[in-house]
Amino acid sequence: MEKNFINPPQLPDWKQAFSQVVTVRNGSMLTIYLSGQVSVDQDNNLVGEHDLAMQADQAFQNLQLALAAAGATTMDVVKLNIYIKDYKSGEASIVSEAFRKTFPHENLPASTWLGVQSLALEGLLIEIDAIAVVAV
Repeated sequence: MEKNFINPPQLPDWKQAFSQVVTVRNGSMLTIYLSGQVSVDQDNNLVGEHDLAMQADQAFQNLQLALAAAGATTMDVVKLNIYIKDYKSGEASIVSEAFRKTFPHENLPASTWLGVQSLALEGLLIEIDAIAVVAV
């Protein structure tokens, strides 16, 4: 079994706290673990303050960047967790729109959406983590 720790330059450099992506190769299978992706740019600037739609779009874009760093796409995602600060059911359509732009395919990953009291940084409204699997 081989592990690889990836911190893509297109995402914030948080390697003092965690790795953005960890891959685990076991034989011909590569499992990819993505840390929670949030609405920040590569310089760690908040994108879309007070705007869930903008933050969801940015978080899903960051998710795609993290996947690409491991040689994967959204088609390879098997599990997705979405955390929404102070979630209200009326916000489901906002998150769903960003989700479907990122996952337009027929076979969707297993997924969990949770409302949470807070996220790691002030101003964040959404965080998304995922697990992907690819054959190598």
